[in-house]
Amino acid sequence: MPIKIVMVCLGNICRSPLAEGLLASKLPKEKFLVDSAGTGSWHIGKHPDERSIATAKKNGLDISKQKGQHFTSNFFEVFDYIYVMDSSNYDDVLSLAKTESQKGKVKLILDELFPGDNVDVPDPYYGLQNGFDMVFEMLDEATDLLSKKLIEKHS
Repeated sequence: MPIKIVMVCLGNICRSPLAEGLLASKLPKEKFLVDSAGTGSWHIGKHPDERSIATAKKNGLDISKQKGQHFTSNFFEVFDYIYVMDSSNYDDVLSLAKTESQKGKVKLILDELFPGDNVDVPDPYYGLQNGFDMVFEMLDEATDLLSKKLIEKHS
């Protein structure tokens, strides 16, 4: 049974698809399953934003086949780890948790780089392409640390 990790942002078309693609590329597929979702339901079934796809492709990742899904309370039963992109997503996800154990699964992704500082991954949606590149770099660093931690813990 693989260890299941979900990356969560607002719409599941910008940040979390990049985080999913990055982390999945750094973990052994036979041992880990990485997915993503959004706290909002606007983009269910849609592919990631073209700018996220372009940024990933430029960096050797193909996220074009991902499809948006809505984060619901049943995700707490399915996933072992829940990484959110910002404090708003954190609050939205926590509001769906029914137990302390479920709340304990939720973490800010950039706490991997800046423990306890509650740093948000900025939402690049309303900006230019370079915002997506900057988000990719932040998530690349965070998923480097996270993948090493997960491999070490689960080997």
